[in-house]
Amino acid sequence: MIEARHLRVLRAVAATGSFSAAARELGCTQPAVSQQMKALEASAGTPLLVRTGREMRLTQAGEALVRHASGILAGLTAAEEEVAAIAGLRAGRVRLVSFPSGSSTLVPTALAALRAAHPGTRVSLVEAEPPRSVEMLREGDCDVALAFRYGASPDAWDDLVVRPLLADRLVGLVPEGHRLAGAESVTIGELAEDPWIAGCPRCRRQLVDVCEKAGFTPRIDFATDDYPAVVGLVGAGLGVAVLPELAIESVRPKGAVTVTVEPAEEREIVALTLPDLAQVPAVAATLDELARAAARGTNPAGTRV
Repeated sequence: MIEARHLRVLRAVAATGSFSAAARELGCTQPAVSQQMKALEASAGTPLLVRTGREMRLTQAGEALVRHASGILAGLTAAEEEVAAIAGLRAGRVRLVSFPSGSSTLVPTALAALRAAHPGTRVSLVEAEPPRSVEMLREGDCDVALAFRYGASPDAWDDLVVRPLLADRLVGLVPEGHRLAGAESVTIGELAEDPWIAGCPRCRRQLVDVCEKAGFTPRIDFATDDYPAVVGLVGAGLGVAVLPELAIESVRPKGAVTVTVEPAEEREIVALTLPDLAQVPAVAATLDELARAAARGTNPAGTRV
């Protein structure tokens, strides 16, 4: 009979490529990893790994088992948490992954409310941008992913539970002395001749798409995943930028001012989880608090105020 602990070890070996690396990741010894892999191969009745020097390569059977492991482990986690809640333990664990501007705006409010309502619930937080955060969810490395997408995104989320949170409008950011700093609103085309400061890779692609729709290709002088760095570069007069409102909320612009960009461009902020995990009380409560945190900072139309 295949055991969950053996599947976790197999996943670690597949991800790291060796017993020793898997042991370090799991916090155990190499002989323990080897012993559990032998037990799993005995249960499966076929070899799961091919040993080539110091590295391990999955057999066809091993690949199949790893492919199913994430769903199996997520289902087991859901069962354990639901049983614990039914038994009246009033405890839970939620592993949350969020993109940085969500971590500094929506997440603190949501987690403070969650702790007040459910003090026995433990939440851990790590940061990752989509699509990596969505991969972590599917791989069983988190329970809830706070993510975003632009327009008709090609991302396939059909297998996930999608909780829409808010529409995060893009705003312009220009130096204080810029010719358009006092404008009520601007079009992207009015910034066509300016040097640009670009943000994260997905935001960068969105910037290029928006500019190309306006008939020009932006001259990107600087690109960084760090939003405070974007704001600092704009404030120093080195260019202009278009950032989501959540990113502006998380940074105090110095030497830079925001301007409304027309026509409006938005990214959709959502909370994602797996169907099995959505039934877990602690996960459901986390989704609810994220939705409430988003609603507190929005107007009835769903955009940031």
